[in-house]
Amino acid sequence: MIDEEQRFGVTHKEKLKKLRTLVDVMTLTATPIPRTLQLSLVGIRDLSIIHTPPEGRLSIKTWVLEFDDDVIRRATLDEMARGGQVFFIHDRVHSIHHMARRIGQVVPEAKIGVAHGQMRPRELEDVMVKFLRKEYDVLICTTIIGSGIDIPAANTIVIDRADRFGLAQLYQIRGRVGRSKEEARAYLLIPPGAMLSPDAQKRLTVIKEFTEPGSGFKIASHDLEIRGAGNLVGMAQSGNISAVGYEMYTQLMERAVRELRGEKMPEAEIKPEIHLGLAAFIPDSYVPDTHRRLVTYKKLSMAPADEDLLEAREEMLDCYGPLPPEVQNLIEVISLRNLMKGLMAEKMEYDGRNMILVIHKSSPIDPLKLIELSRKKWKGMRFTPDHRLFIPMPELHEGQVIEAAKGLLEELARH
Repeated sequence: MIDEEQRFGVTHKEKLKKLRTLVDVMTLTATPIPRTLQLSLVGIRDLSIIHTPPEGRLSIKTWVLEFDDDVIRRATLDEMARGGQVFFIHDRVHSIHHMARRIGQVVPEAKIGVAHGQMRPRELEDVMVKFLRKEYDVLICTTIIGSGIDIPAANTIVIDRADRFGLAQLYQIRGRVGRSKEEARAYLLIPPGAMLSPDAQKRLTVIKEFTEPGSGFKIASHDLEIRGAGNLVGMAQSGNISAVGYEMYTQLMERAVRELRGEKMPEAEIKPEIHLGLAAFIPDSYVPDTHRRLVTYKKLSMAPADEDLLEAREEMLDCYGPLPPEVQNLIEVISLRNLMKGLMAEKMEYDGRNMILVIHKSSPIDPLKLIELSRKKWKGMRFTPDHRLFIPMPELHEGQVIEAAKGLLEELARH
């Protein structure tokens, strides 16, 4: 068994496996590295997720702020006022004592200790024991406290230069607080006026958004998106799959794994096209933030059923207010797409006179039922040799097009 898996390199893990070749290996981690997560998602490794946090745990309030003495003083005094202690992460040993003196000047009321990995073991142990006994109010430390530390009285953490940390590392460090029934607080500090890289901005956005206990898997999934899956047969634990793109790479890996297992390969998935002459998108004015807009697009596009679309709709209503017509159209179009997948319909379009449906040759739609519908319901319906179904629906108004398209697909699904 390998605990804290994210702290091991590929070489270390392979050496441990070679000690005994015929044993099962279980790895435990709150935030799997991109390579390990990808191995699980494509089926090379089995994956179990524990969603339930310890009883009584609360979410950690998280802020991303510019470094400011007033913020540090207020955060420290607020924690001291409720009888708690503060972790201050400064991951530079050469300047850690300088930072300790500065914090001492900003909060002279606080008793301050310093801890880092270059201290003698006995000296480091003495500092940690004093902090545990509440002889220090603030512990200025490096990421040495990133795992294995359980001090329930410490419920505020300040992380200096948070932009330099990885996403999983931020999650692990933040997890040092909030280990009691008190509401914990995390302050992620960046230099004033700093121009952060796009990846750093994404990391800070994700860590700020996911504050609930047990969010490690979600955070690791975002880490996979940001850093890439790495080299599954080599040493790189993260990296961009730039040659073929992430989705194509995943499909190729899944196909290879199924072939090695001797599983029957499914037919190529139908990806329906819909052209109804309607504006269906998320306007910039509705969701101004580009990243959030892309995340919302992805969530909608991956919704497999109307229940999931309804959930996404309610979330947008709650976050951004009433839906513009374009967003409502987008939701309806994705609902149509899901219906088309079940019918193996490749394309749907409206030309002002006919609703045209292009059907895959393996579609479950019974041709005899189409003949029956043409006699009883859709007069003038045509089905051409190239698998195109023409249903006369002349001069539909914009509001009627989606309703007519949905009615058509639902009717075909019933037969």
